[in-house]
Amino acid sequence: MPSILNPDDLDAAGVWAKRYFLASRAVAEAALRPYDLGNTQYYVLTRLAADGPLPQREVTRELDIERATLSAVISALVRKGLIEQTPDPRDQRQKLLNITPTGRALWQSIDDPIGIIASVAFEGVARSELATMNRILAEATRRLTDYRKADERKADDKKTDEQKGTASA
Repeated sequence: MPSILNPDDLDAAGVWAKRYFLASRAVAEAALRPYDLGNTQYYVLTRLAADGPLPQREVTRELDIERATLSAVISALVRKGLIEQTPDPRDQRQKLLNITPTGRALWQSIDDPIGIIASVAFEGVARSELATMNRILAEATRRLTDYRKADERKADDKKTDEQKGTASA
C-alpha cells in the first residue's frame, strides 16, 4: 500500500531526531565527564536515588539493553562505591540495586544533564508546542516499539516452526 505521507517530511523528521539525539547526548556526556560517569551510569543512579532499591531486571527492561551491557555498568558503579548489588530476599537468584550514601552525595552534586538539555534546547518554546512535540514523539516511539516487538515475535515463531520441522523430520 503506498504511503500518503510526504517522504521528505519523514526524512527531515528522522534526520532532526537523530541530530537532536546526538547533540543532547554530547551535552549530557560533557556534563557527566567531570564525575567519571556515563549516561547509562547516571540513569541508574537517578532511578535508584528516586525509587531504589530496585531489581536489576527491572532496570534492564527500562533501559531496553542487553543484560551483559547493564552488568558492566553495574559493576563499574559498584567498583566506584556508588551502588550496592545484593541478593533479592524474595528471589535469591535475582539482584537488588541500591544507591550508597557516596552515590547519593555524588548524584546530588551533579547538575541534571536532562535539565541542562531541556533549558538550552527548549527555552522560549511555548508549552503547547512542547506538548505537541512530546505527544507526537511518544506516539511515534510507541508505534515503532510495537512494530519491532511484533517483528521479533514473528522471527521467534518462524524459528520455532523451523525447529519443529527439523525435529519431526
